[in-house]
Amino acid sequence: MDSAEGPVTEKIAGVNIEILRRGKGRPILFLHPHIGIHGSGRFIERLAREAQVIAPSHPGFGHSELPRGMSTVDDLSYFYLDLIENLDLRDLVVVGASFGGWIAAEIATKTRERLSRLVLIGAVGAKFGAREKSDIVDIFATPRGRWEELSFRDPAVWLRDYESLPEEELTAMARNREATALFAWNPYMYNPKLRGRLHRIRIPTLFLWGANDGFAPIAYGKDYCAAIPGAKFEEIADSGHFPHMEQPEAVARHVIGFAGDRPRRRGDTR
Repeated sequence: MDSAEGPVTEKIAGVNIEILRRGKGRPILFLHPHIGIHGSGRFIERLAREAQVIAPSHPGFGHSELPRGMSTVDDLSYFYLDLIENLDLRDLVVVGASFGGWIAAEIATKTRERLSRLVLIGAVGAKFGAREKSDIVDIFATPRGRWEELSFRDPAVWLRDYESLPEEELTAMARNREATALFAWNPYMYNPKLRGRLHRIRIPTLFLWGANDGFAPIAYGKDYCAAIPGAKFEEIADSGHFPHMEQPEAVARHVIGFAGDRPRRRGDTR
């Protein structure tokens, strides 16, 4: 993790979870992509200048425990419903990136209680194309190097010297890949039922998509956005599938601005 101080382990809903907390104020729950929380530090720190950020490693990812029987993104979404209640989070902005966006969308189809805004950054999880064709790039069938080229405008953002990485980080990366296979392999990166449930999302929703995303095309993002009533779509220039990593300042400004864009109540003259 590349924030100033590392995460701590907390027992939440009976599960030992690696969790990073930053800042004060209105809560933002950040749900990381399938590559883990590594690389999201600058984005988290920028959000934490204006909000309270709660950034867990999903069960099975990083150094978080994987409970027996937890094997689907639906399971993960119910775990996060428990986390939101256990931490007594209210007026909550849920921000999910890629795989984390899938979890966030699943959460929002199940409840509006405690949630006020939803931000989906390059989210996956829904199926819009033909059944026999993948909507997004298969990370398990794409050679290392090529995947980075498709996922980042500047692959140097992610490329690292694996031989020099500490064992703890290598272990977390291996667990991230194993957990991704567990939760998202078959069917690949989507829940066949999610598309038909997206109409249930009734909180203000913002999609942020990298203009140079070669992993999940912009057309896919726009189809996703159109399936959620009233959702807005914004492209982030000079970024690929993980714009919060390549353009953390720009993405954070969008998130903070959207979080503060509250509809006026009748009679409110402020």
